[in-house]
Amino acid sequence: MTEFSVLDLVPVREGGSLAEAYRAAASLARVAEEAGYKRFWVAEHHAMEGIGGAAASVVIGHVGHATSTIRIGAGGIMLPNHTPFTIAEQFGTLDALFPGRIDLGLGRAPGAGPELQRALRKDLRAASEYFPQDVAELRALFTGEPDLGVKATPGYGAQVEMWMLGSSLFGAQLAAKLGLPYAFASHFAPDHLDAALAVYRRDFQPSETLDRPHAMAAMQVVCADTDEEAEYLASSQAQSFVRLRTGSPGKLAPPVRGYRDSLPPQAQAMLTHLGQASAVGSPATVRERIGSFIERTQADEIICAASTYDPEARERSLRMTMDALNAG
Repeated sequence: MTEFSVLDLVPVREGGSLAEAYRAAASLARVAEEAGYKRFWVAEHHAMEGIGGAAASVVIGHVGHATSTIRIGAGGIMLPNHTPFTIAEQFGTLDALFPGRIDLGLGRAPGAGPELQRALRKDLRAASEYFPQDVAELRALFTGEPDLGVKATPGYGAQVEMWMLGSSLFGAQLAAKLGLPYAFASHFAPDHLDAALAVYRRDFQPSETLDRPHAMAAMQVVCADTDEEAEYLASSQAQSFVRLRTGSPGKLAPPVRGYRDSLPPQAQAMLTHLGQASAVGSPATVRERIGSFIERTQADEIICAASTYDPEARERSLRMTMDALNAG
């Protein structure tokens, strides 16, 4: 049976503040927990004024204190930005604070230009080439096997559930080789979804923590009373995609009715392309589109993304989505 989770980018909206964004993240996580979602993830992004998750481990701790049972974690940590030892300490701390609840999704994409690389004191392109070795080192810091000659404290012995993230075949191949669960970022990069899942399942090698493949796929999900209202709410996220792809990202904008119709053809085509992994509409529409996506991908888990300008609309969307899925 497919499970459902939530990805929150901790959006900072126009006219809003970081403090407001963190309060909204905690409230959304409580709603996700009450509605029956399995996990609540935040993602590491840097130097983006519209996203508040740069210090992901700190935000996860904030969300942890606001909840009690839902799994919480990173979807993900961009490991080239860090040393494995630092991440072991951070997530070992989280595991001690919230035992049995911590997930650590790992991504390879540097996601940074020259200015950010200088700020992080990292050659991220070179660091990304060592990603497989760094993942193996991080796992060894948690397990003690092999012995690296140093123990992360906290970190050593932590029961952190490690995940591999990806939007290409590379992450699928590495997840299969290491016997890790795999999450594909189809909500913003759907092109290689089917091929990546096929490679992951074909080449999967069981590990001590996972005996068979476990694949998650991300979808943009916005549920409202009608298809028209859901499209209106989703236009804030659509504006973010368009601004990002045109090199002018910013804070999350208020929704605009008929937004897609106002765009040039190439921008409309881009949003249509991303719509391969989306479910925006009434409860019946959302249930049908998620069902079709699961039938296509055979995903073990769906993680629901999408930001709305009104935080309460996002909370209502999560509740309505789960109600619709349960009704189906």
